[in-house]
Amino acid sequence: MPHDRRLTFKSPLVLLGLVCLTFLCLPAAAQFPDTPAARQFSAWLEAFNSGDRAVILKYFEANFPERVKNIDQTMNFRQRTGGFEFKKADESTPTRFSGTVKERNSEQLARFAIEVEPAEPHRISDFSLEAISPEAESPPKRMSESEALAALRAKLDADAATDRFSGAVLVAKYGKPVFTGAYGVADREKKIPNKLDTRFRIGSMNKMITAVAILQLVQAGKIDLNDPLGKYLPDYPNKDVASKVTIHHLLTHTGGTGDFFGPEFDAHRLELRTLQDYVILFGKRGLLFEPGSRWDYSNYGFLLLGVVIEKVSGESYYDYVRDYVYKPAGMISTASLAEDEVVPNRSIGYTKPEGGGAWRPNTDTLPYRGTSAGGGYSTVEDLLAFATALANHKLLDARFTELLTTGKVEARGGSKYAYGFMDRTVNGVRSLGHGGGAPGMNGDLEIYPAAGYVIAVLANMDPPAAQRISEFIGNRLPEK
Repeated sequence: MPHDRRLTFKSPLVLLGLVCLTFLCLPAAAQFPDTPAARQFSAWLEAFNSGDRAVILKYFEANFPERVKNIDQTMNFRQRTGGFEFKKADESTPTRFSGTVKERNSEQLARFAIEVEPAEPHRISDFSLEAISPEAESPPKRMSESEALAALRAKLDADAATDRFSGAVLVAKYGKPVFTGAYGVADREKKIPNKLDTRFRIGSMNKMITAVAILQLVQAGKIDLNDPLGKYLPDYPNKDVASKVTIHHLLTHTGGTGDFFGPEFDAHRLELRTLQDYVILFGKRGLLFEPGSRWDYSNYGFLLLGVVIEKVSGESYYDYVRDYVYKPAGMISTASLAEDEVVPNRSIGYTKPEGGGAWRPNTDTLPYRGTSAGGGYSTVEDLLAFATALANHKLLDARFTELLTTGKVEARGGSKYAYGFMDRTVNGVRSLGHGGGAPGMNGDLEIYPAAGYVIAVLANMDPPAAQRISEFIGNRLPEK
């Protein structure tokens, strides 16, 4: 559940589905070079543009037979993304054609490359598609606040009508909401609608909470950022990890501590009930790389930060963040109660299988309880309260708030990772925040210091449903 799955395209199966989408553009002859690779790319797009399963299958059989078995996944992804607009060509040879496309349902850009066999009929031999930063191309036009919010409302209405968004959205300016809306249903079987106070699972967004808690203890002189993990967890099983990995490394995903999702987690998912249970299961593992040498997103690293909070504070992670983060911030609907406990207004997350098919509850993917690495649940109103409390220094003083949110290391997509926050500057506009996503859940909080805007989006469906909305409005609101 706490996975942070921002839109990245690496799997060939996903790549196939991403490019083969609705494509509104000039005639192929005017758009693409007259080469075998470019002609194949054009024909590929034309087949998928038809939206006809039979047409797509026929094309695959003739030109990319290894993808025939993945037709369900391709059609599912087609529905979710809404298509791509061709932006430009970068490279063109007889057997290779590459360039940039933009997803129609979001601001996401991707760089594609297609390679074909040199001999007739020039079947596809390789294809790749990699997400790139929106600033790599011309950004959407900035609008007035009223124009941007009108565009947002139109997009949300359209996405909700086509089942591409189900959740809640809040946009605030200097702490005052200027847009709120709830769409879709919290329970599809009972037809319970989502509301502004619906609780959605937040995945890795909880890393912001954990980082605040650690910095509070640093501010109080109880933790030193440069101390090794072993100072606070002297009995930690792997002594190499304990002696080399610092609190700073854990906060910035540079410790080499890796993930905990995978076969072992799946086998013990419901047995992992406390943070210490994770340490017992994973604590003997070694380092993936020398701490501090590079950035690599680590859910296990943030799990360990929660254990540190427990050791230093003398109380459970859940009690600490309740008393020292949620209560002072006025977050009345945020917690991490176990999945088998009844929580009023908590939505059901819905996911679609990779092979396609109907929405189904994500119940069998959820851990017993959220952790310091992510999980739990919140509302868009509570996320605004959190952002406001940070800005007003109710959680940390000015010095430590800046330390918390200022980028430290290069991360993905040209962003920098601070302490539990991403620090981004896209097209000259800086934002701070964190997203979260896993099957059946997606969310994003973005804080724009210069303009005073806060965007909070939560969804009870697969990524990137919420992040699409957050990026859409974030790229259109006024810069100041």
